[in-house]
Amino acid sequence: MSTLVPLLSRGQIRQLPPQAREVVEYRKSGLSLNHIQGCPLDCAYCIRHTYGLWDQRQPLAVMTDAEAVATLVGHPYFRPGVTPLQLLNRATEPFLPAVKPHTFAVLEDLDVRGLTNHVLVITRHQMQAGDCERLDRLRHLKVTLLFTYSGITDRRIEPYPSEVAAASLKLATARHPRPYRTVFYWRPLVPGINDSDEHLRQAAALSAHADATVFTGLFYRDQIAAYYRDHQLPEPYDATARRKVVPETLERRVLAAIAGRGPLFRKTSCAVSYAHGLADYNGHYGVRELCDICPLGQIDRCRRGHRVPSTEEIHTLAGGVPDTESMEVIEITERAAVVASLPHEQPRYFLQHQLGFQIHDVRHPHHAGRHGRADIGWQEAGAS
Repeated sequence: MSTLVPLLSRGQIRQLPPQAREVVEYRKSGLSLNHIQGCPLDCAYCIRHTYGLWDQRQPLAVMTDAEAVATLVGHPYFRPGVTPLQLLNRATEPFLPAVKPHTFAVLEDLDVRGLTNHVLVITRHQMQAGDCERLDRLRHLKVTLLFTYSGITDRRIEPYPSEVAAASLKLATARHPRPYRTVFYWRPLVPGINDSDEHLRQAAALSAHADATVFTGLFYRDQIAAYYRDHQLPEPYDATARRKVVPETLERRVLAAIAGRGPLFRKTSCAVSYAHGLADYNGHYGVRELCDICPLGQIDRCRRGHRVPSTEEIHTLAGGVPDTESMEVIEITERAAVVASLPHEQPRYFLQHQLGFQIHDVRHPHHAGRHGRADIGWQEAGAS
């Protein structure tokens, strides 16, 4: 298929920031394919700030769709039928009119190969009935559409209205039967911006239109905080953090607002797995306090899928991928395996998804009851 967004030359690609040239990157919810970069929607909190791509508003391709799929399935971290995939989630919007044909080209290429992997497509854009019909024709992939909705009305922070995603969610979920699943992706929740009683009421009502709901907070990294300051935007927190920020009081209000409305989850992979009737591929069952809001049937499903690996098994898997030569397994408990000496996060996610078991880095301890979130807004708690 011909490229519908401009294809960069090799010289132009060499001028991109290093992380922007990384077409395939492992993130917690899946191996992420990003061969098209650039977005005009201008959400102030966009992760593109951290990749040096904020000023790239026009979508541009660093390779063709066919080359992108070949790069993905040939990647050292990819395993057919096992590795969860994310499509165009880091640097563009997959349902922009110019990008959408590429989104479908990749999905159809993967599907015709008979692959049964999870594929997550995150969108806030307008979907049409024809898009759903095209998704209906996929036969093998486990596709999940995650509709990003915040309810933020400050157009300096989020120029593209959340009402569009709400309408797309309703359209996509209304089709029965359908092979794909839908998730109400309630994010980012930010105190003082979109957490009023009315915001929570509206979001809770919308959650009824999805197969599952997941809520999460703001990635408030240094680059994003600098952008907020430079543009006189209301700064939500006094500090930045490596993890998403969901203060404890905000979580309690969210849980109260959505009680009885339908399946609610704290983690993306939990919602995606539930929607497809599978155990969580991230192995969150070991961190039992995460499960206290999950449907009982899903808890049982994850319990049956939970298996604690041995040190030897972890090392054997690690030996098949790069950047794990110096990895040490510090300890293994029912909750997680704690490892050290990994140069970056990506091998950890590979191991986690292969094992369906939590792999934690000793440098970034998880605290009991904080659900893998930033410390901002939580009382002191011991590491776990």
